[in-house]
Amino acid sequence: MIGAKGENVGVVPIDQALRMAREAEMDLVEVAPGAIPPVCRIMDFGKFLYERTKKEREARKAQTKIEVKEIRLRPKTNEHHRSFKVGDARRWLLGGMKVRVTVRFRGREITYPELALEDLKEIAEELSDVASVEQAPMMEGRTMLMVLAPAKFIKKKATVESVAQ
Repeated sequence: MIGAKGENVGVVPIDQALRMAREAEMDLVEVAPGAIPPVCRIMDFGKFLYERTKKEREARKAQTKIEVKEIRLRPKTNEHHRSFKVGDARRWLLGGMKVRVTVRFRGREITYPELALEDLKEIAEELSDVASVEQAPMMEGRTMLMVLAPAKFIKKKATVESVAQ
């Protein structure tokens, strides 16, 4: 058993441990039930629960949610329109977001998947300085998709360049 001030009391019968907890006006909490003998601690259980939920809330606040943006193209999308889409993807990747690039096939376009594959490879090549391919191009029904993730070293490089200017 561990006492109210954190000191090690030793092996104590349950009724004596409960009496000690009542005298200290605290609760007897089983900390490690799997240990032999089980480890108990005298503490204010309400305060313990409050602090635990507070820590969990802080941990959730510190988490960063990665957003996935999407660029939709077709096999016949012209070069100029595609360059606008790639520019958007570059901005999102520099912002730390992932980008899903999808090429949608309509009608008989599905008979030429190599055109879409070539487009996706060109896009990956254009964005290779700010992104890495997280998921290689693959077919899913009538769409071919690829996922790009921001490169780790880019964020540091961008912040160093912005500080230098």
